[in-house]
Amino acid sequence: MSNPLLELRGLPPFSEIRPEHVEPAIDTLLKQSRTRVRELLDENSVYSWDNLVDPLEAMDDRISRAWSPVSHMNSVVNTEELRAAYTACLPKLSEYSTEMGQHEGLYRAFRQIADGPDYQDFDTAQKKIIDNALRDFRLSGIELDQAARDRYKAIMQELSQLTSKFSDNVLDATNAWHRQISDESELGGLPESAVSLARQTAEQRGLDGFVLTLEFPSYYPVMTYADNRALREELYTAYVTRASDQGPDAGRWDNAALMEQIVGLRHEAARLLGFDNYAERSLATKMAESTDRVMEFLTDLATRSKLAAEQELEEVRAYAREHHGQDALQAWDIGYYSEKLRQDKYAISQEELKPYFPEPRVVQGLFSIVERLYGLSIDSVSGVDSWHPDVRFYRIHDAAGRLRGEFYLDLFARPHKRGGAWMDECISRRRVQEGVQTPVAYLTCNFTPPIGDDPALFTHDEVITLFHEFGHGLHHMLTQVDYAGVSGISGVPWDAVELPSQFMENWCWERDALDLFARHYQDDTTIPDDLFERMRRARNFQSAMQMVRQLEFAIFDFRLHREYDSGRGARIHDILEEVRRNVAVIQPPAYNRFENGFTHIFSGGYAAGYYSYKWAEVLSADAFSAFEETGIFNRDTGEKFLNSILEQGGSREPLELFVEFRGREPTIDALLRHCGLAESPA
Repeated sequence: MSNPLLELRGLPPFSEIRPEHVEPAIDTLLKQSRTRVRELLDENSVYSWDNLVDPLEAMDDRISRAWSPVSHMNSVVNTEELRAAYTACLPKLSEYSTEMGQHEGLYRAFRQIADGPDYQDFDTAQKKIIDNALRDFRLSGIELDQAARDRYKAIMQELSQLTSKFSDNVLDATNAWHRQISDESELGGLPESAVSLARQTAEQRGLDGFVLTLEFPSYYPVMTYADNRALREELYTAYVTRASDQGPDAGRWDNAALMEQIVGLRHEAARLLGFDNYAERSLATKMAESTDRVMEFLTDLATRSKLAAEQELEEVRAYAREHHGQDALQAWDIGYYSEKLRQDKYAISQEELKPYFPEPRVVQGLFSIVERLYGLSIDSVSGVDSWHPDVRFYRIHDAAGRLRGEFYLDLFARPHKRGGAWMDECISRRRVQEGVQTPVAYLTCNFTPPIGDDPALFTHDEVITLFHEFGHGLHHMLTQVDYAGVSGISGVPWDAVELPSQFMENWCWERDALDLFARHYQDDTTIPDDLFERMRRARNFQSAMQMVRQLEFAIFDFRLHREYDSGRGARIHDILEEVRRNVAVIQPPAYNRFENGFTHIFSGGYAAGYYSYKWAEVLSADAFSAFEETGIFNRDTGEKFLNSILEQGGSREPLELFVEFRGREPTIDALLRHCGLAESPA
């Protein structure tokens, strides 16, 4: 039968891709690639860029082009059939990847190129690809004996399946729970937009009344606004016990055993490669120089933040006690009373701002900002095949009219779509015979959808998330590197990859930027001055509590992978509890199983790398301070950031690129100032 995954010539034909196409396509491509590797090695004895590296990149690109839409659809339109096909391919792809990483012939060929005369004539990006390849051969076990290689390969295959199953369990647990409500009075305190969403969700499911779910646009308003304390506790309990041995679905999708296996196998693989632990292995491809340095960085931030966070929490407790007669706050009360305190102190809430952030204007405003910064134009394109009617497609051109990138935008939460927000690669930039392959990105969010005839109205937090993901997208799409291995975000150390994304968030707080798009959806007025001032004053409301929350995640992740002891096991919950005692100011109930849904580290790319968010935030805050000095739309500064950071991809070391842009190495000062912690004790 015809297989669209084997006939890709441009954008993926999503409407034609069926689960039954997936495994045959991957089997075919992997078989062809193995044959091609043998041919390339047999046809030559002296290897070069043209007779080895370039054809290998073309081969890898073909596999990536086919797998990308499959992996993406598994995340955004998940079905049992697609999941089965996706899961069946994971061990095959893992086996192939490890096989290539342990291929003696390929290793010798790359070694010959690195030691040969042509290497000195390569450009910076080409040298980086060769250097990265030799590093990755070592990290794939090329220097191990055969028994150890075989074990390493088996570990990689098992990890690919276990991490996918972890993610599936979280998705299934999230989808399985809902709460139907017949009496609207139970929803007292919820803003009308949240009540309308619950009503719309019920209608979509063929149910009466209102339906609450664990998808974030439904969950968050309940935890923030619902006067019904029992309802808050019910949703909190369901949410923090997903995929665990606790809560309403206790044991049904429990990830505990998977987590233990995942951490243990990562440790075993790291030890095979000569590292003391998986945290050391993680840093082999990152910017941070040692595990001690990462722990020092995180501990220093925690020291600077903890006292302020304790004071912020005490302020909430005192407010709840004095104004609402609530003495003992539980975890499901903190968000509710924090929001009331915020409104009392600053007379502002996310709901008050939502009418000023209608989705069409926010999206267009985001485009206007990057047009001003970098001289780009962004235009929608109709008639492009996609995976869901909500999806839109856009093209980016530069000031000279050259096509720089294309992207899909999928904004709204829905069933069978993985939670969170992310950017992923559809097509990478590389030079081919016909010219340059245009980079294409997926930009995916889970925002509140439109309700009734009104446009979707975003919270300010959702606006920040959109800007964040678009920063990742610009990094992928604006690259000027012609080799896929280091173009866009490829080859960028994970602890530097958040720089462009966190950098973009800053424009969500600047009056001149907000005036481009923050307009009331009914009367087109801009945010009033007094509301903007309240919003700015509230920016650092509980910023220390937010800081220690992120540090709790980061330290837990790093310690988990740094301290694994095969005799004691992973001690996952024990380590998390220890970290909470040292760092956290909110101690959750004993049944809380946050870790069982921590997809970032158990099924995403952040294992022993969650610290990257804070590490890169130092870079992004310092980078934005250059615009604070010259003007937030200063075109010269924008061009410099474009040329030094966004266009360079992974072709050079991130510290070198940062120094080129900023003229010096980064400092933590701007981050502390932006978080309102500049005066905290060092």
